[in-house]
Amino acid sequence: MLTERTAQALALAVQAHHGQLRKGTFIPYVAHPMAVASIALELGADEDQAIAALLHDVLEDGGQHYGPLIQAQFGDRVFALVQACTDGVPDASGAKADWGERKRAYLAHLAEAGDDVLLVSGADKLHNARAIVSDLLTVGPAVFDRFKAGRSGTLWYYRALAEVFTRRKAPMAALLAAEVTQMERLAGQPA
Repeated sequence: MLTERTAQALALAVQAHHGQLRKGTFIPYVAHPMAVASIALELGADEDQAIAALLHDVLEDGGQHYGPLIQAQFGDRVFALVQACTDGVPDASGAKADWGERKRAYLAHLAEAGDDVLLVSGADKLHNARAIVSDLLTVGPAVFDRFKAGRSGTLWYYRALAEVFTRRKAPMAALLAAEVTQMERLAGQPA
């Protein structure tokens, strides 16, 4: 069952993502980690995994200074899960490493990551894929203008993610693969 720790994690996510919006929308960014936590719970997450889902983008989008706070407030396991779901933290100037390098490294990381990491990361990727599919239905192919990698890079990355989660027999693998197939179809790419 969920405890006050989950409410504290949600409060921290709201703080860390204050003023941030989902790419190309007016949706408060914190809606994403809330959805990821919900998906993770539906897939069988325990409280630590649900908390990590709420905080999975805090280091990446809020800053590395949140790391010690997450560890102190929620423990080593939650902190390790958050770190394992982070594919790039900006440097002091705010820049991240090359997109393609980060994504290839993250895919390699997922191929070896523990099942608890796969559940949280997979819930994140499933929510993102659902959002892209929804935007393809309402906005059309212009949705890919929001992404550094554009249409081809985004489609490549999500297909590669679906393959990793399928190989690893992650609980959301079939759902993610179906969303990616729909994404490719709506983007005009043959499956």
